[in-house]
Amino acid sequence: MYSSLRFRLHLAAALVGSLSLFFGSVTVVAETPTKLLRAGAFAIDITPTKFPVSSAGSMTHRMADKAHDPLHARCLVMDNGQTTIALVTCDSCMIPREIYDAAKQRASEATGIETDHILCSATHTHTAVTATPTFQSIVQDDYLEFLTQRIADGIVQAHSQLEPARVGWAIGNNPRQVFNRRWFLRPGNSLADPFDRGTDKVRMNPAANSKSLLQPAGPIDPQVPVLAVQAIDGRPIAMWANYSLHYVGGVPANSLSADYFGEFARQFSRSIDADDTKPAFVAAMTNGTSGDINNINFFEGAARQQPFEQIRLVAADVAASALVAYQRIEYLDWVPLKMRETEIELGVRRPDAEELARAEELIAEAGPGPWRDRRLIYANETLDLAKYPETVHVKLQAIRIGELGIVSSPCETFVETGLAIKKHSPLKPTFTIELANGYNGYLPTAEQHTWGGYETWRAKSSYLSADAEPLVRQTLLDLLEQVSQ
Repeated sequence: MYSSLRFRLHLAAALVGSLSLFFGSVTVVAETPTKLLRAGAFAIDITPTKFPVSSAGSMTHRMADKAHDPLHARCLVMDNGQTTIALVTCDSCMIPREIYDAAKQRASEATGIETDHILCSATHTHTAVTATPTFQSIVQDDYLEFLTQRIADGIVQAHSQLEPARVGWAIGNNPRQVFNRRWFLRPGNSLADPFDRGTDKVRMNPAANSKSLLQPAGPIDPQVPVLAVQAIDGRPIAMWANYSLHYVGGVPANSLSADYFGEFARQFSRSIDADDTKPAFVAAMTNGTSGDINNINFFEGAARQQPFEQIRLVAADVAASALVAYQRIEYLDWVPLKMRETEIELGVRRPDAEELARAEELIAEAGPGPWRDRRLIYANETLDLAKYPETVHVKLQAIRIGELGIVSSPCETFVETGLAIKKHSPLKPTFTIELANGYNGYLPTAEQHTWGGYETWRAKSSYLSADAEPLVRQTLLDLLEQVSQ
């Protein structure tokens, strides 16, 4: 029996030896999955191809017959092998949810990126094509399909350029260009409102360096968060910055312009010698929480600049601050990517019967518009708001890129909300991209609502219920908790 077993063992050994001679030696190694981060970016031109066009950002309708500088949808796609996300920021005042939803669906069908893993936002330049009805601006309907397709095409192109990459982030700081625009005035100064209520306690954009000024009604956020992506060989792919500044302005009424957002991108690219990279480097400035912030130094005042000059000065200063942060970045070869999206239902401040009757009477006495009288403009807004539903659904998102957090808001969000989110977020640092995935007007805090002022005056630009802000803020913090796990 023993000899028989020994024979079988020799036979097996001989067979293995023969197979080794035939196939060569075989080494079995347990494979460890390689974590690979890839990224691609593309800036697609969304400047209209035909003029004149309706230009947003004013209480009265205006037309632009040229573009001083190009408008873009800047797109960044990141894929860590487990999750793919896309960030898009468009040179537009505001864009309705329907356009974003359609663009995301088209991009998803072409790339496989899930629609709830795409964040699209507007910069809030007040000199872009009108895509959303506010006040007396007329939507440029023949531009909407073009805009939708270009956003989708930009995401698809960025996705097609995915390559091995590294990512990092840092926080810059620039308190010189942001000022709270809502002010308490000294006693005895009148605070008129278009509804003749006489209950306002603050004024938006009062006269700078005036004896009537008492103190700002809120803080500022000077942070300049910077997210950067580079190729494995160090070539820059993209840089996404964030700053809580409404816009700059100083653009002639007949011109389109990306405002300081576009100029920032150009100046930053030059500052790192990235104008001629292949594929092209993409820099973007997203709008933070700037619903009550602008670029006017109310404390001291400032001389009026020539058209586009203040844009250039602000862009240069903020780009320099972003560069300082950019140079501090430590890049990582791979990071977790997580993204969550949800919808919440918010109330709408609709006019009551008495308010509606007053508005109808004012319009009947004045005759058909357009109007320049503020009381008439808001009377017409009241008639429009009477047609709104009692509630609206808004889309909110949170993103984790390593230990960096990003949340979205579809509103012109007050800086207090952004600061609260930064303070309580489980991810450090965190920043908010506003005017994202739709447009739902201003989002004052409950306290700011009690103080009144332009940002609270009921209109298509400010219609959410006074309790909307805490609901939005808490939902975003909840989403951050989810992605931080």
